Amino acid sequence: MALPTFEKKRLIGLIAILSFGLTSLSAVLLPGSVAPLGPALFITGFFILIPLVLVLGESFPLVAPADEAAASADSTATGSAERPVAALRERYASGEIDEAEFERKLDRLLATEDLDERFDRVDSDRGERSRERDLELE
Repeated sequence: MALPTFEKKRLIGLIAILSFGLTSLSAVLLPGSVAPLGPALFITGFFILIPLVLVLGESFPLVAPADEAAASADSTATGSAERPVAALRERYASGEIDEAEFERKLDRLLATEDLDERFDRVDSDRGERSRERDLELE
């Protein structure tokens, strides 16, 4: 059975959340004799695993190759955008809905798609501005 793979950012987030959560749980739930396990979990996650993922990148066993991660993200985005329209077309073709309802639902789908694209554009603009600001500070 193959190991699951994640995007680099998702894996780092997963390690951070698990390290913090397990450290917190061990501090609250473990008895005094095993209490040093908490800081060991924190150190292992934040000071060993995260730097390993950053340094090794795609060579780390749980990190998906960048082209594979991008391809799966693209196919997910494309597939999710096309499925509702295709389903709507099928319903119209089979006679489940009339032309007026088809057009109304199609307009609603396209309007939400436009909103998604706008939000994506705003998020990418914010990311570019923050990168520029970080470069200026360096």
